[in-house]
Amino acid sequence: MDLEKATRRRGDELENAILDAAWAQLVEAGYPGFTFEAIAARAGTSRPVLYRRWAGREELMTATLHKFWFTQSIKAPDTGSLREDMLGFLRNSIADRSGLMTILSVQLMEYFRDTGTSFSDLRDELRGSRRTSGADEIVARAIARGDLPDRPLPARVVSLPFDLTRHELFMTMRSIPERTIVEIVDQIWLPLLRSYGATV
Repeated sequence: MDLEKATRRRGDELENAILDAAWAQLVEAGYPGFTFEAIAARAGTSRPVLYRRWAGREELMTATLHKFWFTQSIKAPDTGSLREDMLGFLRNSIADRSGLMTILSVQLMEYFRDTGTSFSDLRDELRGSRRTSGADEIVARAIARGDLPDRPLPARVVSLPFDLTRHELFMTMRSIPERTIVEIVDQIWLPLLRSYGATV
């Protein structure tokens, strides 16, 4: 990259270029190779430029993951059917996240060891104050239609299909077949919801 041209970048343009380079470095080299020196070289800038924005590589990694993971929301379909909405949501999650989850599970293991944290801790940090999800939207619409009683459901029940799908992705490191997500919804989630008064 032309360093003279790179030095003329400012503000969001420069920050986005750095985050793009940071993501590429994370995917290629994992957390051990996620260094300011390597990212600066890839972005065509200098380490002091990075340090003016992030105190260290943990902060930069959080910003990188926030851009390339958490802000990329999974579409929650609105078909008028609780079952079809959840099946569509799981299909979208597999299409959007299967490769990313595989990358994160492999490339961030040393980060979790170094920091004494877990994937759950990282997820909560990236979420910040935001706590709603596509599954929450699906359940809220089902309540509005009368498919579910108008009372709070445990958060673990709402998120169960996505949690099981994510577990399957981590365990197999490959895309999940259609029959598996149908089993998750039809044999586990919907029967559980019926115990809470669902009419589906």
